[in-house]
Amino acid sequence: MTPFLGTHLGKLDRKGRISVPAPFRSVLQRFGSDVLILRPSHSLPCIEVHPESEFQRLTSGLQRLNAFSDQQDDLATALFTEAHALQPDGEGRLVLPEPLVAHAGLTDAVACLGLGSLFQIWEPEAARRRIAEARLRVRERGMTLPAPPAAAPNPPLNPTPRDVP
Repeated sequence: MTPFLGTHLGKLDRKGRISVPAPFRSVLQRFGSDVLILRPSHSLPCIEVHPESEFQRLTSGLQRLNAFSDQQDDLATALFTEAHALQPDGEGRLVLPEPLVAHAGLTDAVACLGLGSLFQIWEPEAARRRIAEARLRVRERGMTLPAPPAAAPNPPLNPTPRDVP
């Protein structure tokens, strides 16, 4: 599936609405639901935006924790208590809840950063700094992605007896 890609600048109107970038809307259509889960990042001054199915996948790990443990309670609190399930209107706009706007320090402009399975909403100057800092850390630490597993060879279209084990 095509991931959320790129950085897209937009406006926050006086009604607290932003337009989901068109390339992101086309990615959302492939998820089969237009419900988005918005939540404040617990480590950065931005709003995380997850397709509903991806948020469910992300949070499914909570079920493996002891339901009465402090760890499970803290994670559930951080993930769910300030989250909002929203649907874009017919024009692809989202009304951002005021607590999320305040968390991200948004005024009249926004930057939407594609991060693969989610995107983030930032104040544009803070987004610029975040991208530069992340790029620098990747370079300083020599970070790379692990190599993907080798693809299996394609089986013959018309196997002969010697092709079958």
